[in-house]
Amino acid sequence: MTIVRRACAALLPTAVLLVGVLAAVGCGRAPSPPEPVATQPVQAVTQLVADLRRNDLEAYARHAVPAPLHARLETAWSEGRTVWPLTELPLDDRFPSFIAALAAQDAERTLVATYRRQFAGADAELRSAAKTLGLFATQYVRNEPGYSETERDHHAQLIVAISAWAQTAPLGDSKRAREAIPQLVAAARATGLAAPDAFAHAGMDRSLRRLGPFVERLKRVLTGYGLDLDAALDSVQASLAEQTGDTARVRIRYRLAGEAVDAYVLVERRDGRWYLSDLLRHAEAEADAPAKPPAAGVRAGKAVAPAATAVPAR
Repeated sequence: MTIVRRACAALLPTAVLLVGVLAAVGCGRAPSPPEPVATQPVQAVTQLVADLRRNDLEAYARHAVPAPLHARLETAWSEGRTVWPLTELPLDDRFPSFIAALAAQDAERTLVATYRRQFAGADAELRSAAKTLGLFATQYVRNEPGYSETERDHHAQLIVAISAWAQTAPLGDSKRAREAIPQLVAAARATGLAAPDAFAHAGMDRSLRRLGPFVERLKRVLTGYGLDLDAALDSVQASLAEQTGDTARVRIRYRLAGEAVDAYVLVERRDGRWYLSDLLRHAEAEADAPAKPPAAGVRAGKAVAPAATAVPAR
């Protein structure tokens, strides 16, 4: 297995959280109180940013789409046809198996051993791999037909920021990994979503509610590697660029790992409320998605943790 493939798997948790958190823009915890309806274009952005800042994925899903579409998505999730809004993330098909691998029996010992064998001290190789992955990801974004032009521009800026961070982050630091792995293992187990089909059985709202504390813990781990996602969310500035009737364009600016991001998102009004256009388009496609095959890494009723997937190297 090449260092590029191993590094790609090692950076999976970062990419999964980061690109989904910004590009689309605990267990048993009570839902957040009702928030103001997004009656202005800018509010469609700032409300979702606030949800992500609180790690409230359930509220994010509720605010991202109209109620009828939310109900369709809940049905599709329960039938195993989608895991929206996790589908906004890269490698979304790996997310359930990622949780399962972290929560597997004896995962902490296995993952630490895998890290030591494959990544410990490999700083130069990891920096080179991060640069290569950044180039590959940029090419993918440019050629992927499912992205709008505004998404391409925003994603490309995110990739630059992530790649720059990864090339300087202490990904080969064994001490940090030994501290990070137990935290992620405990957080994954606390979700109660490690069993096969657990996401479908729990349903969309309950699953997202359970994932909130995991996202919070993942953010803390990433901060220890120099990637402060909450600081990035806190720095978001949204302003109305233009509006024509029920459509508008919102400019968003923020800093991510020291890099300035300046992009636009399209928003539209439905029944008096504003939503992100690309997010709506993706959600509608997911509501009609066919059933998916079992996730990679989950076989014979138990999770199998691939060696490369094991390392939360951040």
